[in-house]
Amino acid sequence: MNESRPTVAEIFRQHEPEFLQRWGHTLSDRQRQTLRDLGACRTAALGAHLHQCADCQREVIVYNSCLNRHCPQCGSRARDRWLAARSEELLPVPYSHVVFTLPHELIPLARQNPRVVYNLLFRAASQTLLTIAADPKRLGARLGFLAVLHTWDQKLLAHPHLHCLVPAGGLAFDQSRWIPLRHPRFFLPAKVLAAKFRGRFLA
Repeated sequence: MNESRPTVAEIFRQHEPEFLQRWGHTLSDRQRQTLRDLGACRTAALGAHLHQCADCQREVIVYNSCLNRHCPQCGSRARDRWLAARSEELLPVPYSHVVFTLPHELIPLARQNPRVVYNLLFRAASQTLLTIAADPKRLGARLGFLAVLHTWDQKLLAHPHLHCLVPAGGLAFDQSRWIPLRHPRFFLPAKVLAAKFRGRFLA
C-alpha cells in the first residue's frame, strides 16, 4: 500500500524549530516570510472558504492557499502559466543553454545586497551575450535570449547563477535575414564569453 508523500509544508511544520535553530541566522526577512507562508499554506491559519454543492447541498471547507510563488502547493500553477507563456515566445530554431555563475567569493556580498548584485549579474550576462553576438567575427547579429536566476544548487547550497536560453542565431542588423550559428551545436567560445563576462561584471 502506497502512503501519500508528505508536502514541503508538512515537513517544515514538523521540523521548523530545529531548522530555524540551525539555519535561522542565515535567512533574510523574505526567506523567513516564505517559510511562514509555506507552513501556513492550506491550514486554518490563513482562513478558509465554504464550497457547497448546488445539487446535494454537501458542504466542504477549503483552506486558503498562501499564493507564495515558491510554494509547491499553489505556486506551481503560476509557474505552469509562466512556462506556457514562454513556450509561445520560442522561435522555430535550435537553442543553446548558456550558464553564467557568480564567483563563490562574492556570495556573502550577494546575500547582503541581493538586489544590487543580482542586477549586476543580469546586466553583465546580457551585455556579454549581446556584445559577442554582435561581433562580425563571431555571429554579427542581434541576439535575443531568456535568462533565469537560480541562487542555489541541487544540494540547496548557495550557488548564484543565470541559466540563459539562447537561440542558435540572430537577426541581421538591417533585419533582412536570420543569421544562423556557423556550428548549430556550438554557441560561442566559452573562454571568450567568460573573459567578457568577468570584465563586464567587474566594471
